[in-house]
Amino acid sequence: MRCNKISIVVPTYREAQNVDILTRRIHKTMTECNISYEIIFVDDDSQDDIEKIISNLSAKGFNVRLIQRKDERGLASAVLRGFSEAEGGILVCMDADLSHPPEAIHVMINKILKDNAEFVIGSRYVNGASTDYKWTIYRRINSKIATLIAKPFTTAKDPMSGFFAIPERVYKRGNSFNPIGYKIALELMVRCRCEKVLEVPIHFSERKYGKSKLTIKEQLNYLVHIKRLISYKLKLLKNKLLPVNSQYNK
Repeated sequence: MRCNKISIVVPTYREAQNVDILTRRIHKTMTECNISYEIIFVDDDSQDDIEKIISNLSAKGFNVRLIQRKDERGLASAVLRGFSEAEGGILVCMDADLSHPPEAIHVMINKILKDNAEFVIGSRYVNGASTDYKWTIYRRINSKIATLIAKPFTTAKDPMSGFFAIPERVYKRGNSFNPIGYKIALELMVRCRCEKVLEVPIHFSERKYGKSKLTIKEQLNYLVHIKRLISYKLKLLKNKLLPVNSQYNK
């Protein structure tokens, strides 16, 4: 597989302080690896000067643009919006809070280009991975429980990761996206029917600026999301078992 450009989608809500640093780190590693890229920030009307910051970066020659959403909210839907407008043959999603290392992007891309992976996760839980010492026990436990709940859908060790890459052709294979909350990776793996899922180790850093978006509401949204995916899988199974001409398969 060949790829002329990759698209890096970064959903944001009040993350303006991180945008300049993240853009420069992405640019540095992409330039060093001779990879053509674009960065698409999808912002949920933060009203925090992100427009000015991205405009200045673009004027300085960084391949960056902004999608400003006024009437829609949510990380998962923001990622889907960015993917839908991306130009690259490989789509990458990462957080804006500097917790995900841009330096790992080229490793993830190579898993697609050389190993024919259909989904690559920047993982906190495979050999060689690590998390910031400031990461609280509460967040570690929350992550582990969420991962256990996802076991019926994938064998990946870190399906909750917000740092991942997927070929555009695989993304377009998906249908009936119905995300809620911020666990978009699991949504894509299930609905795009990703068969070869690989993970690469990363160091997960604690954010320096801004506030975490993890709330009780988002945890409840995750349970609703799991319920939706169960219904989706059961529907697929039902359609597979029914005869092709069955009136129930219309």
